[in-house]
Amino acid sequence: MNRKIVVLGAGISGLTTAYLLSKKGFDVKVLEKNDSVGGSIESVTENGFLFDRGPNSALETTPVIAQLIKELELEPELLYASKLANKRYILRNNVLHALPMSPQGLIKTKLFSGKAKLRLMAEPFVKRSKDGYYQSLAEFVKRRLGKEFLDYAINPFVAGVYAGKPEELSVKSAFPKLYALEEKYGGLIIGTVRSIRERKRRAEIAKQSAKMLSFKSGMIALPKAIEKYFGNNILLSSEVTSIDKTENGFSVSYQQNGKTNKINCDVVLSTIPAYSAGELFSKFDKNFKTHSDAIYYPPVLVYYLVYNKKDVQQPLDGFGFLIPEKEKKSFLGALWSSVIFSDRTDENTTAFTLFVGGSRNPDFVKEDRAALLQRVKKEFEELMKIKGNPVYSSERFWQKAIPQYNLGYVEHEKYFDEFEKQNPGIFISGNFRGGISVGDCVKNADLVCNKINLQLTMNNEQLRMEV
Repeated sequence: MNRKIVVLGAGISGLTTAYLLSKKGFDVKVLEKNDSVGGSIESVTENGFLFDRGPNSALETTPVIAQLIKELELEPELLYASKLANKRYILRNNVLHALPMSPQGLIKTKLFSGKAKLRLMAEPFVKRSKDGYYQSLAEFVKRRLGKEFLDYAINPFVAGVYAGKPEELSVKSAFPKLYALEEKYGGLIIGTVRSIRERKRRAEIAKQSAKMLSFKSGMIALPKAIEKYFGNNILLSSEVTSIDKTENGFSVSYQQNGKTNKINCDVVLSTIPAYSAGELFSKFDKNFKTHSDAIYYPPVLVYYLVYNKKDVQQPLDGFGFLIPEKEKKSFLGALWSSVIFSDRTDENTTAFTLFVGGSRNPDFVKEDRAALLQRVKKEFEELMKIKGNPVYSSERFWQKAIPQYNLGYVEHEKYFDEFEKQNPGIFISGNFRGGISVGDCVKNADLVCNKINLQLTMNNEQLRMEV
C-alpha cells in the first residue's frame, strides 16, 4: 500500500525528511508558503560576492549528510572549510584572543586569568546537581566551571550559536549532551573522555571534531538539490489553511494562486516554525498553541561586509570572533566568511558576516537602522584594524530568527511528545525540536523518518491481520 504523506515546510528539516521518506517508497508532497525552498537557508550572489544570509555551513556530525551529498550528486559542489577555520577568537578588553584548544593552550592563554584556570582544573571534584533538570545553562556552567569561564567562553559561544543568553537557556534542552555528561558520568571532563567510545559506536562525530562544509553556490545548494529531486511534488507559494481529520487519515487544505486546494493523506508532518504551527493544530488540542507560542524566536540582523584585503591589518587566520556581553559592543560577533571558504571572494578582497541582536539585545529593532549599522561597522573596523571603506555591503533582517530552548522548554517538549501519541498520524518537527543547526536538523529528520515509517508499517500489518 503506497501511503501518502504531506510535509509542511520546505526548510532543511522538511526537505530532508521528505527525501528520506520518498526513498522508502512513500508518496510524499511538500507544501511551502514561500516562493522558494530553503527556509532560513538563503544564499545570494551579488557583485561577485556570495552571502549566506542564514546558516553559512554545516558540520558533518551524522552519516546522513554524506548520504545526501552522494545520492543528490552534490560532490562536485562540495566545499570543506579551510583548516584556518579551526582557530576561534574571543574578544576581551578590546583584544582578540585565540580560544585555547589544548591543555597547553589553556595554560598559555591570556583569555582567562590564573584563578579561572585553577577553577577549571577543579571541575572533576564538583558534585552532581540535585536539580540540574531545571537549571539554566548559566547556573550549570558557573557551578561546574566558574563565573569567568561563563562570562568569557560560554556567554559568547551561546550568542554565536543561538543568538541567546545562558541565563535564559535550559541546559538540558539547549545542550542535552552537556547535561548528560554530568548526569551519566558525574562531570564534564571525565564524561567527555568516556563518551568518545560510545559516540564511535553510534557512528557520530563530535561537533568540535566534525568537518565543516558548504557548497560552491552556498548552503542553498542542498535544498535546491532536494527540490530538483522532487520536481512537482514540492508545491511553492502554497499556504496551509487547515488540517482536518478524516475517516482514513487527514485532509490538508492550502491556498495557491488564490485558489483553495485539498490533499488527502495518511500522515501530516509539520516542520514549520512553532509560531506558525499553533493555529493549525490547536483544533486537535487547544493547549497546542499555548506551548508553541511560548517558544521565543528573537530578532537577528545579519550584516555582510567586504573589504579590500590590503586594508585589513588583523591577521586573517581563523573562523572569526565572538563577543562576550561584558564587552558591551553593538553586535554579537563576526564570521570571517572568505577565510572559512576561500572561494567566497577574489584574492584581493575579504568578506565578513556580522550578527546583531538576538536575545541579548532584541530592542535593536527600535533603533534607526542606518545609525545602528554605522555604529556596528565602526566597532568592527576598530577591532579588525581596518583602514579603508567596504567595497560592498548587504544585510538580512530576521524578525523571528532562532528558536530558544529556554527554561521551561522541557515541558513543551513533553507536551509535543504527548500530542503525537494522542494524535496518531501527526508528527511535529523542525528546528524547535531536536536542535537548531543544519546537522541537528538532518539528524533529526532521519529519526522522524524512521518514526513515521514504523507507524505506517505497523498500520499496514494491522490492516493485513484484519483482512
